[in-house]
Amino acid sequence: MSEEILINVTPRETRVAVVENGVLQEVFIERTSRYGLVGNIYKGRVSRVLPGMQAAFVDIGLDRAAFLHASDIATLPEDATTGEARRTDNITSLLSEGQEVLVQVIKDPLGTKGARLTTHITVPSRYLVLLPGENTIGVSTKIEDEAERQRLKDIVAGVAADDPQAGCIVRTAAEGAGLAELQADRMFLCKLWAAIRENARTAAPGTVVHEDLRLALRALRDMVGDEVEKVRVDSRETYQRLLEFAQEFVPQMTELLEYYPGERPVFDLYGVEDEIQKALERKVQLKSGGYVIIDQTEAMTTIDVNTGAYVGHRTLEETIFKTNLEAAQAIARQLRLRNLGGIIIIDFIDMSVDDHKRQVLRALEKSLERDHAKSHITEVSNLGLVEMTRKRTRESLEHVMCEPCPCCSGRGSLKTPETVCYEVFREIIREARQYDAKQLLVLCAQEVVDLLLDEESASLAELEAFVGIPIKFQVESSYTQEQYDVVLM
Repeated sequence: MSEEILINVTPRETRVAVVENGVLQEVFIERTSRYGLVGNIYKGRVSRVLPGMQAAFVDIGLDRAAFLHASDIATLPEDATTGEARRTDNITSLLSEGQEVLVQVIKDPLGTKGARLTTHITVPSRYLVLLPGENTIGVSTKIEDEAERQRLKDIVAGVAADDPQAGCIVRTAAEGAGLAELQADRMFLCKLWAAIRENARTAAPGTVVHEDLRLALRALRDMVGDEVEKVRVDSRETYQRLLEFAQEFVPQMTELLEYYPGERPVFDLYGVEDEIQKALERKVQLKSGGYVIIDQTEAMTTIDVNTGAYVGHRTLEETIFKTNLEAAQAIARQLRLRNLGGIIIIDFIDMSVDDHKRQVLRALEKSLERDHAKSHITEVSNLGLVEMTRKRTRESLEHVMCEPCPCCSGRGSLKTPETVCYEVFREIIREARQYDAKQLLVLCAQEVVDLLLDEESASLAELEAFVGIPIKFQVESSYTQEQYDVVLM
């Protein structure tokens, strides 16, 4: 698997694209007007405790209060940074209003919801993730070789022996790393945690204590593995910053970095811009002629698979099976590319052969193996649907780049001119009965005026005779198809 990471930097926005075998798989966007919060550590103040939800709202200085559930409270210090840990299942015995607490953001604000918090503080570096207040040592499940897992665990256990109050998780990138590298990583994390604790001690409630790295540096820290062949950056300043970061923490990564000075934008070179535009559309065309429809709603994401123009060559069942197989791979890619999370319902074309159902599910699971977000897939239900969940920590691509349509308010459809025309008729009758007017002026869109004066002219004449008042029409170019006003004159 050949993988490249492309970093496009402009003054107000940084974008990172993950390209596998020449095909865009993931895209990350960070804007200076709205940085991501995941990983940031805050000194918060409890603003409200909700016993009925076993949760609390915490003020961390954002527009909306953040949400902290009882299950996300690990060890609650007496004064937010020091003291003995307590553990109970009752939120009222863990927190009280006005109390200060050190928290970390685990989920960005999504839609109308505030950020999700935890007191399980984690401090990541290239090879390790420090777990302050814990004494466990874990190894990433993506390192599958048992001998390597045990080797890494033994090294980290030895390195951590001098400070048993902070556990560690060994990251995937640590595979093959030696004692010196892991020891240096651990020392760096311990120093960083000491600085965070000192900042927390003096910080005012509602302020950030530690900010995670910006997107370009996070990409270098978290995304670059053995399979990555090149990291291309189109900003010389960002390239220098990445180079310095790599030289200090991961020297072997410096040879992967490459400054791209070309006149043609780096995203255009790989067709990334076109793929991003396609990822904002509902319809995903399959190579066979079939297609997939993706609808993102507040509650869940629904995905419908159709054969479209693909008619196959053999039997109907074979045609359906091949379409579903191709769709499974396309869906897995779209989930990553669009960053769709939460509940996802996939309506594959109905299959009558059980073996075909199993193969389609396995294809979906296999295609999701390289996805960094955790997902859980159920078997095909009695209704022929596949239910799955995918962990959501940040806004989807559509929510980052788009906003609800001002014409339809996000419905995705507009009332027809005919519907608006009849609404105008009812409003005219309502106004004529309530007020003593000599004339009525109707302001509306061009399409509605055209319909009123053409196809509905006879009905309009009858209405005018019925109310006994002259009715005039005026086109308002700024009005949407649904907007209209009836003015008394």
